[in-house]
Amino acid sequence: MFTCQIVLSHCHLVIRRYRPADKDTVLTLFSIGILEHIRPCFYNAMTSPLYLTITPTLCVVGYLLGSVFGAVLFPAAWVGLIYYCCHEVYASFVRVRLRTDMQDIPGNYLSRPDDCFWVAEAEVGARAQVVGMVAVVAKHSGTEKYGEMFRMIISPQYRRMGLGFRLTQTAVDFCKERGFSKVVLETSSTQMAAVVLYSKVGFNRVQSHIKIWRNHIIQSM
Repeated sequence: MFTCQIVLSHCHLVIRRYRPADKDTVLTLFSIGILEHIRPCFYNAMTSPLYLTITPTLCVVGYLLGSVFGAVLFPAAWVGLIYYCCHEVYASFVRVRLRTDMQDIPGNYLSRPDDCFWVAEAEVGARAQVVGMVAVVAKHSGTEKYGEMFRMIISPQYRRMGLGFRLTQTAVDFCKERGFSKVVLETSSTQMAAVVLYSKVGFNRVQSHIKIWRNHIIQSM
């Protein structure tokens, strides 16, 4: 199934296959969706026990060196460095993806029958706009064939409406139709809403370090 419709109180949503005309909007939404994780990543880093120890330690070191300015400068430089690192992690990911798979979505996600890329399109009045996306790519491990879910992004103003659940379920249903044994995905600890969503759909955490989630699909005979 490639198309489904969702009627909300203020708009009409359609989940359908990606079209070439969607490219600019999809790339913009992709960039925004990834870069918004910079701030949560920075917050998580700075509130970790290790970094909570390092920051005041640098204040003390600066002060002991005989300079109030140093007591401010050292931790400020440290905080700036951490933010820069968090920014580069996500910004570099976006740059690479925009040059590779996202540059040719039809070739990378729609050229094989076991792969697919969907968009969620909101229709408000006579105007339609892409407000979400998700993709599935077939993977093989020995004789096992399974699906990996990628690029789950929803426009901020269309969150908490059940759209994430619908997009995820669309991907899972596609994998069932293709006879895949399971669906896997990776997400980060900063994406708490996504973690809750995937758990509701039926995914289980199988690795906690990088948070790989798996949804085992029982195939009917």
